[in-house]
Amino acid sequence: MAAPYGDWPSPVDAALVASHDGHPEYVGTVGEEVWWTAPRPGEGGRRALIRRRTDGAEVPVLAPPWNVRSKVMGYGGMPWAAVDRASGPLVVFVHFADQRLYVHEPDAPAGAAPRPLTPLSAVGEGLRWADPVLLPERGEVWCVLEEFTGAGPVDVRRVIAAVPLDGSAAGDRAAVRELTDDRHRFLTGPRLSPDGRRAAWIVWDHPRMPWDGTEVMLAEVAEDGSFTGARPVLGGPEESVAQIEWAEDGALLAATDRTGWWNLHRLRPPEETAGAGERAMAGRPVELCPRQEEFGGPLWKLGHRWFAPLAGGLIAVLHGRGAAALGILDPRTGELADVPGPWTEWEPTLAVNGTRVVGVAAGPHSGHEVVELDVCTGRSRVIGSAHTDPVDPAYYPRPEARTFTGPDGREIHAQLYPPHHPGHSAPDGELPPYVIWAHGGPTGRAPLVLDLEIAYFTSRGIGVAEVNYGGSTGYGRAYRERLREQWGVVDVQDCAAVAGALADEGIADRARLAIRGGSAGGWTAAASLTATDLYACATVSYPILDLVSWATGGTHDFESRYTESLVGPLDEVADRYRERSPLHRADRVRSPFVLLQGLDDTICPPEQCERFLEAVSGHGVPHAYLTFEGEGHGFRRADTMIRALEAELSLYIQTFGLIRSDVPTLELLKSVVPNSTGGAS
Repeated sequence: MAAPYGDWPSPVDAALVASHDGHPEYVGTVGEEVWWTAPRPGEGGRRALIRRRTDGAEVPVLAPPWNVRSKVMGYGGMPWAAVDRASGPLVVFVHFADQRLYVHEPDAPAGAAPRPLTPLSAVGEGLRWADPVLLPERGEVWCVLEEFTGAGPVDVRRVIAAVPLDGSAAGDRAAVRELTDDRHRFLTGPRLSPDGRRAAWIVWDHPRMPWDGTEVMLAEVAEDGSFTGARPVLGGPEESVAQIEWAEDGALLAATDRTGWWNLHRLRPPEETAGAGERAMAGRPVELCPRQEEFGGPLWKLGHRWFAPLAGGLIAVLHGRGAAALGILDPRTGELADVPGPWTEWEPTLAVNGTRVVGVAAGPHSGHEVVELDVCTGRSRVIGSAHTDPVDPAYYPRPEARTFTGPDGREIHAQLYPPHHPGHSAPDGELPPYVIWAHGGPTGRAPLVLDLEIAYFTSRGIGVAEVNYGGSTGYGRAYRERLREQWGVVDVQDCAAVAGALADEGIADRARLAIRGGSAGGWTAAASLTATDLYACATVSYPILDLVSWATGGTHDFESRYTESLVGPLDEVADRYRERSPLHRADRVRSPFVLLQGLDDTICPPEQCERFLEAVSGHGVPHAYLTFEGEGHGFRRADTMIRALEAELSLYIQTFGLIRSDVPTLELLKSVVPNSTGGAS
């Protein structure tokens, strides 16, 4: 049936999208069981800890309101660790509400509640924990401790700490044993050698981000559990080591971009250093599978795992160029065998048990699910969070990976999701509206996987183009570094180049182009409104809008000096910070927009949105500002996601001249009265 683009009926409504938002994360094995965290949008956005029993049953480890999620570095990290015992599993986890570590025995008699292991702190944002290693034989859990020392967002120190499992530290900070000093601003949790005699971890310091340059530290573990002789063995200011693990033979494996790509390297087992008597890693790192592909990624969260050593010496790896496929690497020969199946994108959360590999994977036509591979048989199967089609798959988009040409002839990678409907098509000669999606980070990447949020638009006749603009990961260090000191320029130009090419090719209606993004993508969307008249409207979610305030105490510690690489040192290029900020170019905004903001966001605080709205006031630009109580950086509650998605569609209905009545009409105002209690203003 012929109907104009954007007017098509669709069974993919906002409530359906919200109920399927998020995906499994932080997979691990506990004995023969597989555990992971899973989103619960309908339960206040909490993360549940799930276990798959050996009989195949999926059951929660913890009932509501327990929320297994860490806040370390703002984005969190691995929030749990567990071991199997004869009496049942013992698990240690971080509870989001108070960020304390708790210990729990889920198979204990009914009524046994989790017990706190760490104290509360009234200083700043308290004590936070992540990336734990559970050592019941020592009676401790070792993990990253993030400790606030003052009220400011950068008043913080981080160390590797040992927490007693007996609960003695629950009310006494002094009972926490620090294993490292705080000379390094950031660090990961420890990785213990097979014999338990050595520990390795990754560190980096301001102003570098972990994808700029990191170092691997190595120390001996004394009988009393203290670390001695800590020293760097790999990495540097211009080399990013994303992950380390120990091989069975005592060699240290590392995903490092020393060759321009995050490739896997091996450092030989420790040998006696001549004349020194101390143990050190011998020789230069050896590249195991040289390829112009990524075997690692940006360390936004502690505990990301792109590779995992298997029993017998093989290594499970995620690799690809603009994608992350699962493969099995033989480090002796360099041979890499890919795992067959419909999954084209694996999350950096691999776990192994003997010859079994477990991870979270998705594809263009299926959502994220927990998948297990038996290396011996080559058989892979879904074992948890299995994808089921909530609607007829005929309503799913048919994506296409494209490479466009940008300014100066540079390549721009993108994914196109054209409008698609099993029962409707547009009248001859009509071109569809398209929305350009700018991903967050900006050091990140948009994967080519089924996303019901995209289907929400494409099934209604609105196309989507996800742009992996210069600065995105997955295409080597040189592509990533295109954004150095060019944030607000290269990202804006690349998105505009894709949008313009779609119009030039007769794929999209030039008069009905929009842009949207969240966080750094929100920055790109807002900056695009001030730099080009290409877009008819924009959806801007929890954005950065003022570089100066963001770089001078206006965000959390992890990203507080991110702009030094993205824009340049503030004391040297202060004018550049002002010139590129949407806040200071607000008079150039001519297109309607909607701002979406969580009121508990400490990474991109609401204050920036409110100042931007004040600057836009008086220019007659239609807009709406929706704020959400209890939401931080990114939306996790079902009601929030429903309201945000319907508001975005209403913006397009009004701007593109669509005829729909399936969402509430968003009131677009032309004057600003900032509202911090929710609702539009």
